[in-house]
Amino acid sequence: MGEVWRAADEVLGRAVAVKLLLGDQADASATARFRLEAQTAARLSHPHLVAVFDFGAWEDRFFLVMELVEGQSLGDLLAAQERVHPEQVARIAGEAAAGLAAAHRQGIVHRDIKPGNLMLDADGSVKIGDFGIAQFVDDPSTALTTAGHIVGTSLYLAPERALGRTADSASDMYSLGCVIYQLLLGKPPFTSDTATATLYQHVDTPPVPLRQRGVDISAAFDAYLLGLLAKKPEERPTAQQVSDWFRTDAWRGRAEPLPAPKPASRRAPSPTRSTAPARVSPAAAPPAPAGPSTYRLPQPTGRRRSTASRSAPARRRSTREAIRRRPRVASAIAGTATFLAAVYLGMVLFSPDSSSADTPSPTPSGPASQGVQDGQGGQDGQDGGDDRSGGQGEQDHGRPDSHEREDDERDD
Repeated sequence: MGEVWRAADEVLGRAVAVKLLLGDQADASATARFRLEAQTAARLSHPHLVAVFDFGAWEDRFFLVMELVEGQSLGDLLAAQERVHPEQVARIAGEAAAGLAAAHRQGIVHRDIKPGNLMLDADGSVKIGDFGIAQFVDDPSTALTTAGHIVGTSLYLAPERALGRTADSASDMYSLGCVIYQLLLGKPPFTSDTATATLYQHVDTPPVPLRQRGVDISAAFDAYLLGLLAKKPEERPTAQQVSDWFRTDAWRGRAEPLPAPKPASRRAPSPTRSTAPARVSPAAAPPAPAGPSTYRLPQPTGRRRSTASRSAPARRRSTREAIRRRPRVASAIAGTATFLAAVYLGMVLFSPDSSSADTPSPTPSGPASQGVQDGQGGQDGQDGGDDRSGGQGEQDHGRPDSHEREDDERDD
C-alpha cells in the first residue's frame, strides 16, 4: 500500500525512507492503517525492526518517515534465485525471530509476515517492516478486519486465522515457518489455484518434510521447521525460542553436549580422597582387621568399584590363614585345661590324708613310740616275746596298710 521514496531529513541530516499514501487510496480505512503503522512502530525499537520517525499529512496525503533500508526484500531475493542456501536461511530465520520476539514482548502481533515485509539491509541483516495491519493484543479493536473478511496473505496464513479466530504471537511464528520453507524449497508449503483452497490446506493438510522433497538440510532443521508449521498454536515454539535455536549450531544437526551425569545413589564415605580408585596389588593391601570389626562397604550402583572392594582378596587370604591356625590354638587350650583339671583333682583327693598324717595321734606318745621302735628294730616281737610286744607288733603291722592305701589312691 502506497509508494516508498528515498528522501533526506534536512533537520537531522540523514537519509530516510518516506512512505506516501496514494491519493486514490486515501479513504478512512487506509488512513487508519497508516496511522496504526506509525503508532505501532513508535512503540518498538530493535535492530531487526524498521524504525518509524514521523507521521503526518501534506497536501491531503499521509506519509510515514521511516528508517532507510539499503537493500532488498526477501521477495526480491527469491525472484533472483529460486532457492537460498541453508546457512543464509538459518541466519535470516534467527534474526527475523529476534525482531518478532521484541514485538511480541510489547504485545504487538504483526499478522502479515511474508517475504515482501522482510528486508535485507546492505550487510544482509534482516529488518521487519510494514506493521500496517498489526494488532495490539491488549486492544483487539486495532485489528483492521471486517466481518467475513480475513486480512493477510493466504500463502502464509496460520490455520487458526484461516478459521476466523483471533491472531496471536503463534500465528506470526507459523507465517515465519512458511517463509523459511519457501526460502529453502523455492515455493511455499501450500499452493493452490484459489486462496480458499490454499486456506483449506493450511487447516487440514500436513506439510511435506523438505528432505523428502530433495532439500539438503539436516534432519534436525527439517524437524524443527515442521514444529513451526504445527496446526495447533500451542505446539509451535515462541519467537525467542526460535531465535535462540538458530543462533546455535543445532540446525546443522551436530550433537549437543550432554549434561553432567548425576550419581544414581549416595555412596558410602571412601577411606581415601581420590575420586578414581587406584589398582592395588594383593601384597600391598592392608591386613583385614580380625573379629566382629570386619565389615564390607556397600557397593555403589555405578560402574566404578570402591577401594575397599579391591582389597577383598587380601582379606580372604588373611581369613584362610586365621582358620588354619585355629586347630593348633584349640589343641593347646584343651591340653592346658586337662593339665589344670588333673592338678586340681589331685589337690582335692590328697588334701584330707596329708592333713591327718601331720596331726598328732591322741594316744600316749611313750608307748606308741616304743612299740614302733621295737617293731622296727628286729624280729623279737614277731618270734614270740611277751604279750605286750606282740600287741605292739600288730599295731606296727597295721600302719603299713594305711601307707599302701595311700599309694593305691595315688596310683588311681
